[in-house]
Amino acid sequence: MDGSDRTTTEANPFTATILAQLSQELNLAPGHVERVVALLDEGNTIPFLARYRKEQTGGLDEEALRTLQDRLGYLRNLAERKAEVLRLIDEQGALTPELRQAVEEATTLQRVEDLYRPFRPKRRTRASVARERGLQPLADWLLSRPATGAPEEEAARFVDAARGVEGVEDALAGARDIIAEQMADDPEVRQWVRQWTLERGTLVSEATDPQARTPYEQYYDFREAVAQIRPHRVLAINRGEREKALRVRIELPTEPVLAYLEGWLRRQGARRSPADPHLALAAQDGYQRLLAPAVERDVRAHLTEKAQAQAIRVFAANLKALLLTPPIRGRRVMGIDPAYRTGCKIAVVDETGKLLEVAVVYPTPPQNRVAEAERQLLAMIDRHQVDLIAIGNGTASRETERFVAGLIPKASRPLAYVVVNEAGASVYSASKLAREEFPHLDVSERSAVSIARRLQDPLAELVKIEPKALGVGQYQHDVPEKELAQALHGVVESAVNTVGVDLNTASVPLLSYVAGITATVAANIVRHREANGPFPNRQALLDVPRLGPKTFEQCAGFLRVPESANPLDNTPIHPESYGVAERLLQDLGFGLEDVAGPRRQELQAALRALDVAAWAQRLGVGEPTLADIVEALQRPGRDPREDLPPPILRTDVLTLEDLKPGMVLSGTVRNVVDFGAFVDIGVQQDGLVHISELSDQYIRHPLDAVSVGDIVQVRVLAVDPERGRISLSMRQAQS
Repeated sequence: MDGSDRTTTEANPFTATILAQLSQELNLAPGHVERVVALLDEGNTIPFLARYRKEQTGGLDEEALRTLQDRLGYLRNLAERKAEVLRLIDEQGALTPELRQAVEEATTLQRVEDLYRPFRPKRRTRASVARERGLQPLADWLLSRPATGAPEEEAARFVDAARGVEGVEDALAGARDIIAEQMADDPEVRQWVRQWTLERGTLVSEATDPQARTPYEQYYDFREAVAQIRPHRVLAINRGEREKALRVRIELPTEPVLAYLEGWLRRQGARRSPADPHLALAAQDGYQRLLAPAVERDVRAHLTEKAQAQAIRVFAANLKALLLTPPIRGRRVMGIDPAYRTGCKIAVVDETGKLLEVAVVYPTPPQNRVAEAERQLLAMIDRHQVDLIAIGNGTASRETERFVAGLIPKASRPLAYVVVNEAGASVYSASKLAREEFPHLDVSERSAVSIARRLQDPLAELVKIEPKALGVGQYQHDVPEKELAQALHGVVESAVNTVGVDLNTASVPLLSYVAGITATVAANIVRHREANGPFPNRQALLDVPRLGPKTFEQCAGFLRVPESANPLDNTPIHPESYGVAERLLQDLGFGLEDVAGPRRQELQAALRALDVAAWAQRLGVGEPTLADIVEALQRPGRDPREDLPPPILRTDVLTLEDLKPGMVLSGTVRNVVDFGAFVDIGVQQDGLVHISELSDQYIRHPLDAVSVGDIVQVRVLAVDPERGRISLSMRQAQS
């Protein structure tokens, strides 16, 4: 099921506060928030709620529901930590009504930890040693800022060699240590210094060895305002620091900070006091020794957290676009996994993805057996009536592409090729799943099958691979594994349920992403199908072991049974709404047989003219639900991916040398990052469209202009064959 571990709504003492905060933060009606939280706590999945509970959720889409779910998890963790902190402070007898209120009103975990900090058990510090030596009263005297009296005379009373206080200066130094720690531990002080650093700080990175050649040379002498630094730079600098190539620090103007700290220490007592010079020394020491390092850690952690969240968002957006790449149906495909020494592995699959034949050819260096490879492949193309060739984009891809481009004119039938992103194919081919699917093939032959199938149905093939292996992120190795996996699982789940799944052909991995279906239940579905033949309808799902009414409710609407006698089983209409759909058809003068029958166009015309609001009232159903039913009846069996532009089919090949500034080409967006988009234009290197060249209008992020898989028109700006770099622009080229 979706969601993190959570306490039930009733068990959490902060529930009302959490619901109110969610409503305010996300700008949602309180009633909708309360219902969504209750539905999530009942074990409902996000895809199910987004599609089939629109009336209760106020029509929130999956993204909004996931945001609400994530914030709900955070706020519940926050509530648990608040309760724990209140208990711990209370056990020390230090819980005042004001402190309780401050903890209860805290809106972030950091604020709660700041409030708890003065009460947290500490290892021995200079201040704790000074307290053991009896110097707390001297610190209190200095903080009281008397108008008269000499600090040295007051300190003389605390000199005690037996307790380790050897002299007056020793006593005053200990008192200053206590004051410095009290100041550094104060939640308001900490928050002020943290905010000042976020607003006015500068992140500085320098080379540990200025002569060393590393990927981080642009950061060898780098300065940027903390408030403005881009997320991808933060992650790059962090990585450079981890690899000992960079030294990193935060610089900021300290005079205003020290002025604030001295002012805070002098907030009580006389206008001027003999204690003030000691307070100034305590402020300086407390800032440099305690506050500055701690706040720098906090601020860098904050920058890293933000950058990681952005990297996850970019990866998720790219992954969704990749998963929703349009399928190429009804074609026989030859998949090629290119290589040099070991040869290109070939796999031919039929229209359903069933493997027909595998082979190995050696058209690339060092063998260069081009004529022999041509004879073999032309014979396979004729033998199996191949329509398309899918070439993996890894090692030896461009040499293989040139070979295929030379082969196409010699074929006896029309052919085209597509370069397919093979990221993760090797991961899949070495997996347990691939071994079970093709026990008689070697690893690279399985890769060739995967490459061919990716062209036919990208989603069905890509779900077999761990999402992070698909290579469409930026710095995905620098983000927390658990958070990345959780976000990417949500993306795959969303894509699978958006498209829908054929119950009688889907693999275990594909089924396991369907709402409500676990890996165990997915395996049970496939075992049941193998033992008893195809499912005749959706209702037959209830015969599968461990698939009870709740799981059926969650998954049924996302599973399609094209063979069913009931055409509604091949639509996104949920079985709970079949009665409404049938009454609607009947009242309009049609029957179930007309959904995909001869009167289909007549039915569609009647549905287009329908007044949804009036009919929703008449049928006693919510408007959003009826609107979805009407849309599903108008386009039964629709695949939303087919509304997107298909992949570019090529018959010839370009080289870097062919590219000239000013040329306009079609390309496919392969990856989107914070600073731009990489576009495959059919040469050996993807070109970069920098964010400044993506649009004639200002855009905040490349994802506002393009997604992975988009077919775009680009203009060549510059080519650097030596470094293998191509600069492209989409400004004006699109027009």
